[in-house]
Amino acid sequence: YARRLDIFAHNLAKAQQLQEEDLGTAEFGVTPFSDLTEEEFGQIYGHWKADGGPSMGRKGRKVRSEETGEPMPPTCDWRKAKGIISSIRNQRNCNCCWAMAAAGNVEALWGITFQQPVEVSVQELLDCGRCGDGCKGGFVWDAYVTILNNSGLASEKDYPFQGHTRSHRCLAKKFKKVAWIQDFIMLQDNEQTIAWYLATQGPITVTINMKPLQHYQKGVIKATPTTCDPRVVDHSVLLVGFGKSQVEEGTQTASSPLRGHPRRPTPYWILKNSWGHTWGEEGYFRLHRGSNACGITKYPLTARVAQPAKRPISCPP
Repeated sequence: YARRLDIFAHNLAKAQQLQEEDLGTAEFGVTPFSDLTEEEFGQIYGHWKADGGPSMGRKGRKVRSEETGEPMPPTCDWRKAKGIISSIRNQRNCNCCWAMAAAGNVEALWGITFQQPVEVSVQELLDCGRCGDGCKGGFVWDAYVTILNNSGLASEKDYPFQGHTRSHRCLAKKFKKVAWIQDFIMLQDNEQTIAWYLATQGPITVTINMKPLQHYQKGVIKATPTTCDPRVVDHSVLLVGFGKSQVEEGTQTASSPLRGHPRRPTPYWILKNSWGHTWGEEGYFRLHRGSNACGITKYPLTARVAQPAKRPISCPP
């Protein structure tokens, strides 16, 4: 108990430091993870430390916004479209953010393409993965390879999440598939391209440095490369939108360290996390857009469920 109290006190000091260093509108303080050390938090909720590239390499990157000629909308929020974004998941003590991000990506694309809401089985990705390591971590592309190998995924209802891997208990053949993919691609490491693809095709997965998230409460995180190294990423999430904060969000208060920061609208990304709906902004968080905050451009990956739709796709503003 005394040790946890020490850790809690240390984390409060760390949250205050993050508050002072952050250049956005984010607020840091007590969270459900305030009694964990940084190492414990990383072991449970991160998944890997990547400072190199995946085997698919840069040559796997596709899609350039300048080739499309389509205008970029000023805002986009797929949460406002019915049946696209599934409910917030909670990975609990299972190191499976990679699987939950991939599942959310497939669900969103399936809903957009076929106007049919689905909730796919994360547990199938954990039990049946041929590349990932279940609750010990993995890569988003591992999840896509598993979906391709299994010819799709069962529903969450049929094959529910257990919070742990059941070795040699893959039940992929037992249940009907409710969604499948054609392939997956990595986008150009460019925020303009990512925003265009998000608005015109749908939500995508990104992998970021999760360092500021342990103590995050709300607002837009604008970390510097020093406080959140963009080269070292360890947490996969689903990118669901972008926008610009209102000036009022940065309003100064007596206790706020935002004093002296310019009160201009802050461009941001909206990201869906997998730590339950009581964390952050009801399970979501926002990152500054335009500065490669926490390495958001490093691995922008998305599945493709079918050939690009001929009908125009419009992200709700």
